[in-house]
Amino acid sequence: MDGQHSEKSQSDTTADRTSSAMSQNPRAAQRQAGTRGNPEGDAPCPASHRISSPISRSMKDLSCMKVPQDPAHRDKQAHPTTILLCKSRSSQAALMPKEHKMFMEEAYNAAICFKMLRDLNGSDPLHLKYIIKKIKGMAYRAPNLVLETIHDYLVDNPEISSRHKFRLFHVLEAVIEASNSLEEAWQKSFMQLALENMTKSTELEEVYQDAASDVLLAICRHSWRMVAQHLETEVLTGVFPHRSLLYVMGILTSNEAIFNEGEKACWEEQLAQLAVKSVQFLNTDMWSKELLLALTKPDRTHQEQPPEKAFLFIYYGLILQAEDNSTTVRTHLRTLLDTSHQWPKQREGIALTIGLAAARHLDHVWAVLEQFGRSTPIKWSLHSFCLKGRVRRALTLHLCPRCGQNAEDLQWKWASSTILLSYGQMAVRAKAHILPWVDNILSRMVFYFHYSSWDETLKQSFLSAVLMLVGAVSRNEGAHSYEFSQVSELLDCLMVLMEKEPRDTLCTPTRQQTIHIISSLCKLRPPLDLEKKSQLLSTCLHSVLALPLLDVLEKHTCLFLEPPNIQTLYNKTSSALDQLLQSFIMQSPTTDELHLLLSHLYPWLASEKAQERQRAVDRSTALLRFLSHSHSLDPKEDFRRIGQLVGMLGILCQDPDRAIQQSSVEGLGHLYQLLISQTARAAPMVNAQAPKQLSPASVDGAPVWSSGDQKTAPPTPPEMTFPKDHIFQLDSSQVIKEVMKHLTKAELTDLIWTAIEGLGSASPFRVQAAADMLLTTIREHGAKLETLCSVCIPQAKEKALHAITLLAQNHTPELVATFLDFSVPLDSHAFCLWRALGAEQPVSRQVLAVLLAWLQERALPPGPRDGSPQPKDKPCPRSLAAMNMLHELQFAREFKKAVQEAFPQLLLALLAQLHYTLELHLPQEPHLPQEPLLPQEPHLPREPHLPQEPHLLQEPHLPREPHLPQELHLPQEPHLPQEPHLPQEPRSALEPQPGHEAPEAMPSPHSTSLEALKSLLSTTGHWQDFAHLELQGGWKLFSTIDTYPQGVSLLARAMVQNHCKQIKAVTSQLLPNLQSKEARERKVAILILTEFLYSPTLLEVLPRQAALIVLARSLRDPSPEVRVLSLQGLGNILFHPEKESLLRRQLPPFLDGFFQNNEQVVVQVMGTVSDVLHRLGAHSAAAQSLGVAINARSFFDDAGPSVTPSPRDLQERDGIRAAAMALFGDLVAAMAGKELSSLRTQVHQSMVPLFLHLKDHCPGVVTQAKFTLYRCAVLLRWRLRHTLFCTLAWERGLSARHFLWTCLMTHSQEEFGIHLAQALSYLHSRHRHIKTWAALFIGYTICYHPQAVSQMVSSVDTNLLFSTFEDLKKDPEPSIRVFATRQLYFLQKVAARP
Repeated sequence: MDGQHSEKSQSDTTADRTSSAMSQNPRAAQRQAGTRGNPEGDAPCPASHRISSPISRSMKDLSCMKVPQDPAHRDKQAHPTTILLCKSRSSQAALMPKEHKMFMEEAYNAAICFKMLRDLNGSDPLHLKYIIKKIKGMAYRAPNLVLETIHDYLVDNPEISSRHKFRLFHVLEAVIEASNSLEEAWQKSFMQLALENMTKSTELEEVYQDAASDVLLAICRHSWRMVAQHLETEVLTGVFPHRSLLYVMGILTSNEAIFNEGEKACWEEQLAQLAVKSVQFLNTDMWSKELLLALTKPDRTHQEQPPEKAFLFIYYGLILQAEDNSTTVRTHLRTLLDTSHQWPKQREGIALTIGLAAARHLDHVWAVLEQFGRSTPIKWSLHSFCLKGRVRRALTLHLCPRCGQNAEDLQWKWASSTILLSYGQMAVRAKAHILPWVDNILSRMVFYFHYSSWDETLKQSFLSAVLMLVGAVSRNEGAHSYEFSQVSELLDCLMVLMEKEPRDTLCTPTRQQTIHIISSLCKLRPPLDLEKKSQLLSTCLHSVLALPLLDVLEKHTCLFLEPPNIQTLYNKTSSALDQLLQSFIMQSPTTDELHLLLSHLYPWLASEKAQERQRAVDRSTALLRFLSHSHSLDPKEDFRRIGQLVGMLGILCQDPDRAIQQSSVEGLGHLYQLLISQTARAAPMVNAQAPKQLSPASVDGAPVWSSGDQKTAPPTPPEMTFPKDHIFQLDSSQVIKEVMKHLTKAELTDLIWTAIEGLGSASPFRVQAAADMLLTTIREHGAKLETLCSVCIPQAKEKALHAITLLAQNHTPELVATFLDFSVPLDSHAFCLWRALGAEQPVSRQVLAVLLAWLQERALPPGPRDGSPQPKDKPCPRSLAAMNMLHELQFAREFKKAVQEAFPQLLLALLAQLHYTLELHLPQEPHLPQEPLLPQEPHLPREPHLPQEPHLLQEPHLPREPHLPQELHLPQEPHLPQEPHLPQEPRSALEPQPGHEAPEAMPSPHSTSLEALKSLLSTTGHWQDFAHLELQGGWKLFSTIDTYPQGVSLLARAMVQNHCKQIKAVTSQLLPNLQSKEARERKVAILILTEFLYSPTLLEVLPRQAALIVLARSLRDPSPEVRVLSLQGLGNILFHPEKESLLRRQLPPFLDGFFQNNEQVVVQVMGTVSDVLHRLGAHSAAAQSLGVAINARSFFDDAGPSVTPSPRDLQERDGIRAAAMALFGDLVAAMAGKELSSLRTQVHQSMVPLFLHLKDHCPGVVTQAKFTLYRCAVLLRWRLRHTLFCTLAWERGLSARHFLWTCLMTHSQEEFGIHLAQALSYLHSRHRHIKTWAALFIGYTICYHPQAVSQMVSSVDTNLLFSTFEDLKKDPEPSIRVFATRQLYFLQKVAARP
């Protein structure tokens, strides 16, 4: 405090003295202000000035400006005019108005800056940040004023604290950098200030010294030569330089931004001269010892090397380079190599020093490395010694015989890495002198590759060293005259390295670097033989193309502290592979070479994995693009076996993957250009004398292996005039036809055989594409093919029918009827015919229309249905076949748009078909198809039907039972981190699966109809409606004729609640069905219509009066069921507005009924309230919503009044909990679209109970918890609701639980404390699964929010968590036990925090 007070007093005195002096000499002040500009500031002036409030505000506004502005803008600013000085009137009169204003601005801004510099001694970090920001802003406007103020402040306050001065140095650095120029006086003054403080010892240690050094570096931006001269003087004193001097020189060496253009070379030259002058110090023991001590000093972080140490390695290497005495060089290098090799930056620094020394002493450096490589520590670091020697050494040194390592081994473990890097640096620094040494260096690299203890460190060192060596050789103009005998052995090492790379990860640039090295080595002499080249291609292609999907690769890096950018890493690796292929073709520009490259890509083009096909076609397209643009192929070469390439790319033009399609078409386009180019370039050579051998290097004289050939192409002949872009404007089929025109007879034959091989593929798209290409080839060029008659095509009948479908577009009804006859059972070949029918959009609509017509050709079911006897008949085969085809075609991309357009017709037809199959009494499967990955849950008995009052409830109550999950064909949304694996969209049931034969057992007509209805909802984007039925187990309602109406009503209600856009279209379609002759169609129509009455959208199609007429007409329907449903529809609130108030008044009494002692009554009352909410529809009871929500939530954890309830009591209380959750979900759905903050609060507070009851022992409670949780997520507008639905419906395990936790915590961060408290309370639950789920919930929270949890959890809760996780370590599920073990460890760390 005393120091601060003293400092403040001195500052005030200085300010007074400055202002007084300036007042006595106004003209000098004017001149000074004129040179400094117009700075800004905001602080109290010295005591000699008095400033009125307008001036303070003006100055405050001025100080907020951050960037310099032009003088015109500066002159426009308003300036204060109400300044009074405590001087005589004569002094004031002596000042002219303009001079007076400039003087006062100068004085006040200087005083403001002075005060801000004084305030830097504060302790408030936010205030300090604000002050520094303002000073920097003032420096942009008037750097000279700020510089002078800082200088005066430092001079007048020599006793300020080190921390205060440290902050002043940072500000001074920023001000100097902001200055466009720096006067020589300032340069000398501040350079002296920096030099004095750079070596000063304070409590801030190196941080203080670095701050002073940064001031000197800022001066270098204005005058680096003067600074360099002072540095040289300090370094050449004979005393080992201080760390700060080396720090400055290190930054100058590494940061090119300090220098202007061309000045960097001058600094390097001056540094080399400094090294020559420093040679004398090598023989000084004290200087050498301090040098070695500085080089071996441990770094603060082993990942980064401080600038002073990095410079010291360079400086040392330059000194050794300048040393004439070889003995001295060897001694120093060996001493340096005898230091520790444990840390990577240390190894790189040692290698750099050795490389710099090798620029002049290559022989001696090689000898030192050879001697060091044969030393005992290096020998023991290699693994070529037998186990006996290792055991003997272990016994001698008292080590573990198994590993034979002690602390000293770490010093030498990676010495091989240093040697490898040293060889690389030798090659870089020796430049042209390295060529005779290349084979020797390569042999040593190969030796250390084979005999070192291999790990990631050695691998990266090996690659770095080889990259440096290959780069040095490639840059050397004389390399083409050498033959390198060790290249083959090095390539073997590189192939081994590629093969050892993990097949399922891509975390490092190892593949990219290795392929770059191979590309460069292939340009050296001697050229590679065919076998070696084939091995390289196979290894490199397999290492890159066989990688998993990028999403999978990214998941492997989720635990990295600094995960790499997988997309960028993969792109660079793929680019390196492209360069390798281009390098091969440049070395041998022949069609045989091109065929060799393509033959290695063909297996990948036919891969069953989409990502492998895409990568292979991208590489093929890139190679063809390169050849097309560079014109590298010899024009005398005729293309051979190009037909196979056209066939492969042509088939991939119909790949399901859009990217593969586009890349394949592009590849064919470049192939077309290449064919035209070769023809045009070869034509002039017929009449002209051509050289015997075409050399790409003849264009510019560059060697074949240089990069110049890859950028230069021979001039295009005048005859070669064709529209290059025309081919890329055509579709795939036209491109294929254009390419076929330029193929020879032999190549067309190859193309046909490629298509024939494609017909035998297991991939449906490949069979279809091969058939298309085969037909196109025969149609366009059949006359040329003499061998066509000998071609035996598999599945001849199906392919003949396929040809008919392409030619008979005007006979769709006949073809549909024909195909239906052999489509039961449907195989993959027949399914290709149906997909061909839908290739054209108008035909696909017509196909669906014909199938719907056949679907309605149903045989009459047995028994009276409409009051009149009907004959018995068997089901129509074509009707059932049409049903099966409508199901399968929903998954065909050709019918996607047509299915979406026909959604209303298909929906009504499929619902009627379901009723029809129930009427047939055909044998049905015992259960609906199950999700294959999930166990079956027991079904909950149906809840008792609640008797309703006549004027309230006139429709059947929908039961809420659990249901076995069905596999859903839904598009997936973007993943959250660590979200569970969602079920993928399955193939059509009749498409062949890899490795499996088609099932022999045919599904029943009823199950097929139900699956068709499900797929219709999922494939047309109505997954929300699907979710409503799936989560409620609603699909089971379609299994019997009695519950069928409830299922239809539930589906229609879901469409209303989800605001389905198809309500108007479906309504328009069902109105004619009310007049249908089929009772089932009228029944379906009236069921949907009665539910659609609750949708406001209905009135846009069917006005209120028209709806009354329709329902009244249906009262005379022959079917009793239709008449009853019509009567129920007439009782809708739409036609009786007075019911709204009546229903609302009945809600409070019903809420009181929740507390009855009879559990069945409570369940029935809750069901009644749910039905009231539904019947109110758009007129929902918003006023009573909060009361309903609170009462319903209170029963989520209802356990009954007894302390030890009986099993019957528990079952009854389970019914209450399920009914309460169902009611809460119905309330949330009824309030959707209404912003009620109180209800949203209740929804947020219900999320954790609903989450935890997903593991309830009662299946009925689990079902209602899932559905209610989903509806709450919809109300809260969560993202990834589709993913949430899939997880709730089918996923299990820790991944699903983690995803649900992530969703909750991501969307409810403000309720963090409430959620945690709720989860803690469930640790007392007597249900083991809920307690386990709560522990997992808290465990995830501890992992991701440890600090927040530690602040909120008491010691009692912590002990409870310890106890719970100890119990979970005995859980029968292994994943739970592992999780509990990890959580215990993590919880101990969290609990140990202060």
